[in-house]
Amino acid sequence: MTRRRKSILRSRWRRSLRRFAVTLLFVLVGSGLWYSQERAYRDSLSWMGVPTWERLSPLTLHRVLRNDGFLVGWSDVRVNPLWVSYWLHEVDGVSIGARPGFRRDWRTLWPVAPDSYFGSGYDRGHLAPNYAIAAVHGAGAQHDTFLMSNLTPQRPDLNRRLWQRLEEVVIDHFVPRFAAVQVITGPVFAERFLDGVRRRVGLVEVPEAFYKIIVVPAETSRVLAFLMPQDVQGDEPLDDFLVSVDVIAARTGLDFFPQLPESAAGSLEGEVVTDGWALESVSRLPGRFE
Repeated sequence: MTRRRKSILRSRWRRSLRRFAVTLLFVLVGSGLWYSQERAYRDSLSWMGVPTWERLSPLTLHRVLRNDGFLVGWSDVRVNPLWVSYWLHEVDGVSIGARPGFRRDWRTLWPVAPDSYFGSGYDRGHLAPNYAIAAVHGAGAQHDTFLMSNLTPQRPDLNRRLWQRLEEVVIDHFVPRFAAVQVITGPVFAERFLDGVRRRVGLVEVPEAFYKIIVVPAETSRVLAFLMPQDVQGDEPLDDFLVSVDVIAARTGLDFFPQLPESAAGSLEGEVVTDGWALESVSRLPGRFE
């Protein structure tokens, strides 16, 4: 090979290397900006970090799906959201639009269609609630609550009565009382995975129960947690279903507040404290549409 040929090849190699370095720099900077924005958005919808797994396994592994006004921790194994996180705060002049139609979420690995539950005896139960999300976060967020990734099989007496009553108490009473709350909610599945395999509506695993954790961030923070089985009648007092966050963590394998200092975790997650919530005045309220 002549010297001229070698010089040309070296020059081309250097130009290629420079182009690669510039491209890599743009990718790294762009990825860093995207991650920073994504992290900021996630932090804006969580109090002590988004929920993660206490113990990593195929059953706790999930992806975070970002929506307008709420986050979903989606499991492609359960074909369910493992958790949904959102904030609610006081708003003036609440006005929401008509309920939009249910829609498939193309971000999920397996196809879950709006008619996937038909004939099963289960409702399409919202986790991020239609009314509260629409009232606080607007029409775009309401639209996202009808994605099938935000829905899970619920018995009618739970979905239309007890669960709805709890949703209404949160937006109608807890939010005005505390000005702002964070809510983390989701399903609880059978302890043995093989039991869950047998309890499916199509591809979707049917939960045994559902939890809702309400947080009031403050100098002295408050936490209230509920665990409701599928087989309720619907007219039970809400306070019959109070549990500690630790109980829900043990049932789900999730760490709901990964950034919470150990010094605060014991009382907030390990105890059931109802002081200040005025739960006794709302525990037996009928649903808005009953």
